[in-house]
Amino acid sequence: MKVLSIVVPCYNSENYMENCIHSLLTGGSEVEIIIVDDGSTDQTGEIADKYAAAYPNIVKTVHQENGGHGEAVNTGLRHAQGLFFKVVDSDDWVSISAYREVMKTLENLAGEQQMVDMVISNFVYEKEGARHKKAIRYRSAFPQNRIFTWDEVKFLRKGQYILMHSVIFRTKLLRECRLQLPEHTFYVDNIFVYHPLPFVKTMYYLNVDFYRYYIGREDQSVNESVMIQRIDQQLKVNYYMMDDYILSREITNMKLRHYMRNYLEIITVVSSIMLIRSKTAESLEKKYELWNYLKENDRKTYYWMKWSVLGRSMNLPGKSGRKISEMAYCLAQKFVGFN
Repeated sequence: MKVLSIVVPCYNSENYMENCIHSLLTGGSEVEIIIVDDGSTDQTGEIADKYAAAYPNIVKTVHQENGGHGEAVNTGLRHAQGLFFKVVDSDDWVSISAYREVMKTLENLAGEQQMVDMVISNFVYEKEGARHKKAIRYRSAFPQNRIFTWDEVKFLRKGQYILMHSVIFRTKLLRECRLQLPEHTFYVDNIFVYHPLPFVKTMYYLNVDFYRYYIGREDQSVNESVMIQRIDQQLKVNYYMMDDYILSREITNMKLRHYMRNYLEIITVVSSIMLIRSKTAESLEKKYELWNYLKENDRKTYYWMKWSVLGRSMNLPGKSGRKISEMAYCLAQKFVGFN
């Protein structure tokens, strides 16, 4: 059995996927790279097959009809044979020096009696044109280089969320929690991280800048104009996460519960500001429906979220209130650096 399965979802990725794959191949023979060609119409499939032929003991290619990023991850999980599981998008890559540390750590953890559910490392925003590369690190929140539980987690600041880029899950845990991402939907990386959290009991943090998250393509899903066009997919993910949070009421660990609530808050705020910036009556109605859904299903969380600083800034009344919401968003873009 391999130590780590890495799934690379690819759709028309011929221009950048080789940079990603080259970086992943440096992980050695204990890594299984599963390239999922998600119905590409360019040379993606041929490039994937070339690597599978050149590295038959490491690279596996799966061709499928187009199902979207989530279905590509689902397919990768079905084929994964490694103890641990990670997703690396085809326009991103990993730091080779950090990769060595990650693999050494995973190999050591694989030999432990107590299997770790989630391994966390840092990631770096490789933003096109930015002189300063923003790194998201967790050393202030997690104990380093040892197994720990939610009880030992310190405060996670705004913007310090655990994202797909920073996690490696135990493969069996993802299957046990019945992770199934929706098809033909962007932004499912949030569900990928969020849904398994109630099942995560043990964690390990490695303070290395492992994942390099590229931001700069005009057609990229996190580009603001693209997000506004695809707002219904963002909302679909938001509702999934609300349902997951509502179903997690029985969680007794308050640190985990608070983290899940804070994560849900930021996703709901992102949905809200994109709806406001859409500037249509239909979008404003969708924003009302989103907040009302939470109110009907979890009043306590609704009132906490609505009266938080972020929640209040998204729910100011009238046209002038929406203008203030947009100004707050623009300031956050400038100082936090998100796209």
